[in-house]
Amino acid sequence: MSEIENQQPQNIKNNPKIMKAWAVYDWANSVYSLVITSTIFPIYYSILTTAYEKKEYVEETKQWIDVPVRHMIKIFGKEYQPDAVYGYSLTISFFVVVLLSPFLSSLADTIGNKKSFLQFFCYLGATSCMGLAMFTGMHNVFLGLLFSITASIGFWGSLVFYNSFLPDIATRDKQDALSARGYVYGYIGSVVLVVICLLLIQVFAKGPEQQLLFTRISFLFTGAWWFGFSQYTFKHLPQFGDVKDKLPKDLVLLNYKNIFKKHEEQGGFFEVLKDNLSFYKDIAKESFHELFKVGNELFKDKNLKFFLSSFFFYSVGMQTIFLMATLFGKSEINLAQDKLIATLLIIQIEAIIGAVIFSRLSKKIGNKNVISIAVFLWIIACIWAYFLNKENPTVEYQFYGVAAVVGLVMGGLQAMSRSTYSKLLPEDSMENTTFFSFYDVLEKIAIIIGTFIFATLIEHFNNMRIAALSMTLFFGAGLILVRFVKINMLKDRDTL
Repeated sequence: MSEIENQQPQNIKNNPKIMKAWAVYDWANSVYSLVITSTIFPIYYSILTTAYEKKEYVEETKQWIDVPVRHMIKIFGKEYQPDAVYGYSLTISFFVVVLLSPFLSSLADTIGNKKSFLQFFCYLGATSCMGLAMFTGMHNVFLGLLFSITASIGFWGSLVFYNSFLPDIATRDKQDALSARGYVYGYIGSVVLVVICLLLIQVFAKGPEQQLLFTRISFLFTGAWWFGFSQYTFKHLPQFGDVKDKLPKDLVLLNYKNIFKKHEEQGGFFEVLKDNLSFYKDIAKESFHELFKVGNELFKDKNLKFFLSSFFFYSVGMQTIFLMATLFGKSEINLAQDKLIATLLIIQIEAIIGAVIFSRLSKKIGNKNVISIAVFLWIIACIWAYFLNKENPTVEYQFYGVAAVVGLVMGGLQAMSRSTYSKLLPEDSMENTTFFSFYDVLEKIAIIIGTFIFATLIEHFNNMRIAALSMTLFFGAGLILVRFVKINMLKDRDTL
């Protein structure tokens, strides 16, 4: 690399324009999380994988109800429930992310060429969202699932580099405020786009066929929104972070322009490529070695061992239920699309309220007790979901009740988990980034296990309610383990 490329940008710390550009990426990419993961795409997937709706007479209510009959998806000669296949696709995407995260984090720290990585995963995610518009029916369902997987990889892969910019562009006293600013931008941006898409689908569309067309257009809007607003970020963010001294002769695989060079001064293209491959191999070994090293260090502390074990188990249930909630409402309750999306939007707002309530409650009764209450409420929500019956005339309102509980504890438990973990870490540690990298990987592994179990139970029992009930086992284990966190081991800190 040239001397100019290796130079650090000047005055990037606490630069208002750079900090705004960083926060705007949250505005750009959060539309994926709400539109594709939580609301419109799961409903669209459910509609396209439904063969027809049959009428069933309910003796208790003396009414006829519509019951969807789903298409089966054949994989290697065996037929699977479409909701199970969707769950497995989520498992695959997070498995890839878990494999990539340590390696990408290490590259971000070593190379510092973060913007190029951020751009790559951003464009992968944005184009994948737009690619979902080509998913039009059962004849190309695997294309839809493929784009769903690559969009997920693009989103979570970009976050590795996006988050790693924070300490480069803001001093410690500014990082909390800047992080919160990004969160607010992301929340507002995603809600704005979902409302626009909902108006297109529910108000302006004339008939079911046009609703499906406008739904596909919403996927194009999502990708275009992500791609378009991120350009402001890429224009103002610096190219490099903390660049280390020893790098390969030329980073061929990370700079497409270098692939077309002969590299004669550095021994030729293949010599440079060999140097690159050796470099990446060493990074991969070091990254996973560091991950296991950090894990062993953390689990030597009894408090952290019990907390992380508890966090892992209740994350299996919490994240899986959230990811599969839309399909549950569509498949098990047969809730109308507009009502389901509106419910999910309310959950988003309620999650913020829950985070504030649980945060204030923790000051009175401590983090451990607040987490215990939240996990217990999750157990109630899962049991309640199991007893939901579409033949019950009040099932819609019962679903709203479950959603209200989930929204309240979702934001509260996530906020309390992160802050509790932060308090349990060694004070004045220089490895907080690595510690939180382990925390994130642990959460992704929990998602892999949870979505796999959920999908397998759907396939085996053809019933999402049983799958939801199974999550109570993980919440129960988490509740028991968190009670072993010893308060008296935390000296000179806030009460847990």
